[in-house]
Amino acid sequence: MKSLLKILAASAIALCSLPATAALNVFACEPEWASLAQELGGDKVSAYSATTALQDPHRIEARPSLIARIRSADLLICSGVELEIGWLPLLLTQSGNSKIQLGTPGYFEASQYVAKLEVPKVLDRALGDIHPGGNPHIHTDPRNIGKVASALEDRLAQLDPANAETYRSRAKSFLARWQAAISRWEKEAAPLKEVPVVVHHKAFSYFINWAGMREVASLEPKPGIPPTPTHVAELIDQMKRQPAKVIVYSSYNSPQAAQFLSERTKIPMVMLPFTVGGTERAKDLFGFFDDMIERLIGALK
Repeated sequence: MKSLLKILAASAIALCSLPATAALNVFACEPEWASLAQELGGDKVSAYSATTALQDPHRIEARPSLIARIRSADLLICSGVELEIGWLPLLLTQSGNSKIQLGTPGYFEASQYVAKLEVPKVLDRALGDIHPGGNPHIHTDPRNIGKVASALEDRLAQLDPANAETYRSRAKSFLARWQAAISRWEKEAAPLKEVPVVVHHKAFSYFINWAGMREVASLEPKPGIPPTPTHVAELIDQMKRQPAKVIVYSSYNSPQAAQFLSERTKIPMVMLPFTVGGTERAKDLFGFFDDMIERLIGALK
């Protein structure tokens, strides 16, 4: 009997020491939104990202593992503006999860809360892989992160009212730290103003706009179309007439085209983390912007 009591007591202690189950399961389409949800929710949420910074979010396979993950989600957070059009609809259909369908409180599109850049005036597939609602990569402007955080705070509180005060408190702390960081980043990024830049893909348009840089060319002949020898040759001639200061590509791009252009024009190239996890330093949203700015400033020296 005493042995049984000891076993029961040990089991009770072990159960008490287990971590509490997270109140909300968050399925994020991209790492930046998983990181933001974790910032605002702490141990009240369990955030999972369907993609990594080493993957092109336009081209993701709706794998069975993702379907299994999304089935248990209480909240879906995606960029929207049709960034995930090639894979998210299938996940939603196959999930059987009524809590996160379009139009429900569990469906959250980050792009709805910010002004979009590069909204096309003409919709024509001949122009490349364009997004009718504008450029979806809103997360590269730090001001947009703050706007989305405020909206996400409200959504978390709506879905989990029992922990609403926690979300409010954490959001207040995050936004204070975030605004302080933006003030610092504005000073650090000051040398980037008016710097002409060649991009691989329009992945950093919002950052370029925020920093006051000038995009003068793209390695892609059209959005979403891989660089071609003919187009890169044209860029080499263009750089002779109007040289850029830096060539940038993202953590999921092949560096070959950027390297080819850099070698022939003597313009420095730099890889930027596309999102959280894109480099060793970009472990969270703060590190993401710290690293982007440092890498660009370093390339100009």
